[in-house]
Amino acid sequence: MLNRRRLLQAAALLAAPAARAAGTGPAPATDHPLPFDPSPRDGWRVFELHTHIALTDAGGPARVWVPVPSFDSDGWVMPMGTLWSGNARAARLWQDPRSGARLIEARWESGAAAPTLEVRSRIATRDLAVDLHRPRRVAPLDAASRRRYTAPTRLLPTDGIVRRTALQITAGAHGDLAKARAIYEWIVVNTERDPKVRGCGTGDIRFMLMTRDLKGKCADLNALFVGLARSIGLPARDFYGIRVAKSRFGYHSLGASGDVTHAQHCRAEVWLESFGWVPADPADVRKVVLEERPGLTLASPVVAAARRTLFGAWEMNWVPYNCAQDIALPDGATLPFLMYPQGRDSAGDLDSLDPQAFSYRIESRELTGTVDV
Repeated sequence: MLNRRRLLQAAALLAAPAARAAGTGPAPATDHPLPFDPSPRDGWRVFELHTHIALTDAGGPARVWVPVPSFDSDGWVMPMGTLWSGNARAARLWQDPRSGARLIEARWESGAAAPTLEVRSRIATRDLAVDLHRPRRVAPLDAASRRRYTAPTRLLPTDGIVRRTALQITAGAHGDLAKARAIYEWIVVNTERDPKVRGCGTGDIRFMLMTRDLKGKCADLNALFVGLARSIGLPARDFYGIRVAKSRFGYHSLGASGDVTHAQHCRAEVWLESFGWVPADPADVRKVVLEERPGLTLASPVVAAARRTLFGAWEMNWVPYNCAQDIALPDGATLPFLMYPQGRDSAGDLDSLDPQAFSYRIESRELTGTVDV
C-alpha cells in the first residue's frame, strides 16, 4: 500500500506553492519531484486532473469556482494537492465549512483582458469492493454523520411520496442489506437513462416520482437511490466527481481519458451496520444498457455482470470531488451539488453545462514513474 505519510508529504508539496498563489499573478512553479514513485502498488493509481478556463473578455468583473478533489479515504481515494495559476486579481483555495468540499475561487476586475485560470490536482485511487457475503464488525457510524446522511435536502426530500415509495419497495425485506439491495434493484428495473438530459441531470426526485417519469442520468438515478434510502433511515450519500481513465474491464461506456470535459459522474454509497459504507451505482447499469452497444437489455450478460458488480464495488477510474449537497458558494449562491465549474461575468451566470460557451476544458492523465511537478 502507498505510505500515507508520504502521500501527505506529496500533498504538502503540491499545496504549498498553490497557497503562495492566492494573491495576484500566476502560481510559481516548483521543481520538487513527488517524494515517491507513483507506479501502481497494491492497486493504487495516481491521476492528474487539469482544468483550463479561458473566459471571453466581457469587459466587466468575473468570478469562477472550480471544484477540486476533497474527499479522503485511506481505503480507496487520497487527494494529493492542487496547484493553480493564471491572471486573476485574486485566487484562493476555499473549503465549505459544512461539507468539506473544496474549490478554487478566482476573481477578475473590470477591464481584465482574456481571463485565464489553470487548476491541476493529483489524486491516488484504488478499486473499491465490499464482500457482502461476509458480515464483519465495524465501528458504528458517528451521530453527526448519521444525521447528515439521513437528512433531507432541497431536492432529496425524505417524506411524502419518497418515503411511501421506499416503504413499498422494501416491504418484506429484513435488515438493512436487504432493504438497500431492494432499492438498488428497483431503480435498475424501473428507471432509464435519458440521453437528452443536459449534463448529469438535476436530482429532483420528488418530481420524478410524482410524474412517474423515471428517466434521467446519474444525478437523477443515483439521487433516487440516496433519497429512498434516507427516507427509511439508511444513511446514504452521493459523490460528485469525474471519470479519469478507460475501464480496464472492457466497458467503453464506463470510462473516459484525455479530454474528460464531458465525463462528470456521480456515485452513491449506503451505510450498512455489518459492512460500513457500501458503494452502489444503479445509474451506470442503465448507462451500460443504453450505450455499451445497440440492442442490450437487462438480461444481456454484459449488463447482468455490471448489475451484480455495481452494488458493492466500484472501478476507481473515477475521482470524487465531494459529497456536498445544497452547497453555498462563497458569494452566497446555493447549488444542489457541485460537480461542474461555475462562473459569473458582467452578463450573469455562465452556463456550466456548456463548456464551449463558458469556456473550459478538463483533461486527465495517469502518472507513472517519478514525476516532476
